[in-house]
Amino acid sequence: MWYYEKKLQYPVKVRQCNPRLAKYLIEQYGGADGELSAALRYLNQRYTIPGKVIGLLNDIGTEEFAHLEMIATMIYKLTKDATPEQLEEAGIAPHYVNHEKSLFYHNSAGNPWTAAYIQSKGDPIADIYEDIAAEEKARATYQWIINLSDDPDLNDSLRFLREREIVHSQRFREAAQLLIEERDKKIIF
Repeated sequence: MWYYEKKLQYPVKVRQCNPRLAKYLIEQYGGADGELSAALRYLNQRYTIPGKVIGLLNDIGTEEFAHLEMIATMIYKLTKDATPEQLEEAGIAPHYVNHEKSLFYHNSAGNPWTAAYIQSKGDPIADIYEDIAAEEKARATYQWIINLSDDPDLNDSLRFLREREIVHSQRFREAAQLLIEERDKKIIF
């Protein structure tokens, strides 16, 4: 089913250890609008969506897992050389106490990831609009993290991810239009 090439979708570089930025990025790892939630939402919705849109949900859902891997790599690189004191100063000492430097699905406030983050109504149009909103929220979060970051190398990767959110939103908007046109067609027996 999978062909694994040990290569990120886009290179991830960081200039220096920065647990504060890692804490912000944890939001995109295990937060409500993060990459895990998006991947699971889209891959779940494809079971009740019309055939014309299944491939789109599959493609974008799979790509979100690639983004999750990029976020994990960023967090790892930003914290791998951090001391416990630096982690405490950054506000992620509770994470360190429970997981050391291992990744764990929670948001930047430390709240564990929950399946309640995944929206799926079963109505194709409602679900696609939810997906558009999810992509726009992720785009905004990436922009706000960029605004807080002073690492140009990391920002390059974050800009890539932000732009992918825009592309996904555009593709979902196209899918919404297809679904609306399909819904409004007269059925003749």
